Amino acid sequence: MSTEGRPQHHFLTIAEVAYMTRLSKATVYRLVQAGQIPAVRFGRSYRVPEAAVDEYIARAALDTRSHRAPRFD
Repeated sequence: MSTEGRPQHHFLTIAEVAYMTRLSKATVYRLVQAGQIPAVRFGRSYRVPEAAVDEYIARAALDTRSHRAPRFD
């Protein structure tokens, strides 16, 4: 099966997201459950698209610069 022409998706584990964002794994699970960080469930574990983590960090940085609490609607 060829992957030519398909976009490549890079997925991270909850532990990798926690490490990247310096949040606890429990906090990352809560963000996923609340829909604030999109994730895909593979069996019993979650995988988070790397682009979603980058977007979450960018939104948090923008909210920090405006001195408001982050909103993730």
